[in-house]
Amino acid sequence: MCGRYSLDADIDELINRYKAIILERETYNKKEVFPTDTQPLIINNKDGVNEIKFAKWGLSPSFAKQVIINARAETIDKKPLFRKAFLYNRCLIPVTSFFEWEKLGVKKIKRKISIENEEIFSLGGIIDQFGAFSIITTRANEDMEKIHDRMPLIIKKEDEALWLSTNNLSESKLISLLIPYKYPLLIE
Repeated sequence: MCGRYSLDADIDELINRYKAIILERETYNKKEVFPTDTQPLIINNKDGVNEIKFAKWGLSPSFAKQVIINARAETIDKKPLFRKAFLYNRCLIPVTSFFEWEKLGVKKIKRKISIENEEIFSLGGIIDQFGAFSIITTRANEDMEKIHDRMPLIIKKEDEALWLSTNNLSESKLISLLIPYKYPLLIE
């Protein structure tokens, strides 16, 4: 599960990092982002250009008692709530770190996780028809297994354009991107 992240970067840094345009600027949380916060996302707009959009974190289907902040990679292509967004409305969620709580006996210790030599990296996400987003999670990689059995889907820089592509990608190609991050993580 991914229940918190940070984005310690200003909008101009995001424009530069993602070679993106922005039509409307909004303020957003940087140090620690909570579910239901409005945050910047990267989408590929109808003109094929990366665009920064602002959206609320958490899907709110009528049947749910609380917002749905995560979608499991293993079932995202099967569950009706996620399937259409997975196929047609993917986004990148820019982050500088994410947080997970490690259980040590009866205590929980908050861990900050980032990627060495990447100030801003991307989590894979989906956007629903109302403009809210959910972070995709996958099984933990070797580093994360020590803390938790799941982690957010990290999209490698070289796969970001593919993830955002609005071209008719095969479902099997998209599913091939739903894997744990292979490289070491920095855990504080």
